[in-house]
Amino acid sequence: MKKSISKIIFLCLMLTFSLAACSSDDKSSDGKKSNELTVYSPHPLEFTEPLIKDFENETGIKVELISAGSGELLKRVESEKNNPLSDVLWGGSISTLDSNKELFEKFTSANDDQVADEFKNKDGYITRFSVIPSVIMVNKNLIGDIKIEGYEDLLNKELKGKIANADPSKSSSSLEQLINQLFAMGNGDPEKGWDYVTKLIKNLDGKLLSGSSAVHKGVADGEYTVGLTFEEAALNYIKNGAPVEIIYPKEGTIAKADGMGIIKDARNKENAEKFVDYVTGKEVQQKLTSELNRRSILKDVSIDKTTGMKDLSEITIIKDDEEWSNAHKEDMLNKYKDIFTSN
Repeated sequence: MKKSISKIIFLCLMLTFSLAACSSDDKSSDGKKSNELTVYSPHPLEFTEPLIKDFENETGIKVELISAGSGELLKRVESEKNNPLSDVLWGGSISTLDSNKELFEKFTSANDDQVADEFKNKDGYITRFSVIPSVIMVNKNLIGDIKIEGYEDLLNKELKGKIANADPSKSSSSLEQLINQLFAMGNGDPEKGWDYVTKLIKNLDGKLLSGSSAVHKGVADGEYTVGLTFEEAALNYIKNGAPVEIIYPKEGTIAKADGMGIIKDARNKENAEKFVDYVTGKEVQQKLTSELNRRSILKDVSIDKTTGMKDLSEITIIKDDEEWSNAHKEDMLNKYKDIFTSN
């Protein structure tokens, strides 16, 4: 009888301990609510730091920001899945994040009803943050008489070795560029676009950069004549007086949203939810277009043309098959690597 009572007491204590542990989410060791948040982000620091500072001032939550390429950060999230060291992955293409959504918590932002239909969080895992068209960035001091109107012009032999492009396995913006090229140059059939990609890789002359920032910086600094990058980066250099211009490929530009997700079993889940709601709110989304050269995901936030941003109606916009792109991500990366290493 005594043994049975002891066993019951032991089980009750274990249950009490388990419930206490479950209720300790977002709490520090002294039982108080956590005021911390760790964010992984591939976004440029000049983009993230003003928004994080505003968030800290408004909420009192202290943010630790870890910046690196999207591929590297995603690998960190995966390697840390049994002991998460971050709470939010802020940035990265939908093609990159969606194929790894098992690493994220289900969460729908409080602002989702204000999001344009095509950018809503339909599966509950990946929240869209901003809209980022793929573009060609040109150094006006170096381009001379070479005409650049689209992807086909990048096959010009005079540009061999002068094209900045990042490794699509390490840069989500470069992966989006690859998808854009496959669909644009394949006239909607990505398998037919590989002929173009093969020719473009040959014109890279063995040069493949490690991250997206090296692309736009390389063009602005005059190391490369042209670069395959994203709209915001090029607009930032134009705003700061660099001798560069944006070309929206005449064959078609894909304007897709990037994403963010709350990391599964995040230690500061409640604070992570506050952060996602904050950066998808109207105040921040308006700031994206008026100050930070990004396009909003919200229905009622229009672009600020004084920044040099064009209305999407002025650009040839095409769409990829997102289901195909997500399903074939690894195949695309492997094929790209095989083509690059064989040249």
